[in-house]
Amino acid sequence: MSGRCAACKYVRRRCPSDCILSPYFPSNDPQRFTSVHRIYGASNVAKMLQELLPHLRVEAAETLCYEAQCRIQDPIYGCVGVISQLHQQIQDTECQLAKTRAEIALMNSYGQEPPQAQVDQQI
Repeated sequence: MSGRCAACKYVRRRCPSDCILSPYFPSNDPQRFTSVHRIYGASNVAKMLQELLPHLRVEAAETLCYEAQCRIQDPIYGCVGVISQLHQQIQDTECQLAKTRAEIALMNSYGQEPPQAQVDQQI
């Protein structure tokens, strides 16, 4: 890794040895910081990470990156749009599962044969 993290390179400053952003925004992935900076701003990201316990910072940085990417892709809904889509898919799948279970129950009530097969046998 070079002397400066992606965050310090982006804002064109010297990267101190105790840079709060350095572990989460390495110099070899500048787009990661660019997205987060575009949505939250460098100083806000640094403040957010500084307020967290060290063991929570990795997950927070990952979350900020994900949320920033979602907000860039969908400026109106961001990650809430993704969550809503997934929730709708779950509801659709649960509805389809309920229909399939009802069909299975109906088939079982006909003695494992489709309704048309029983009608054909009676004729």
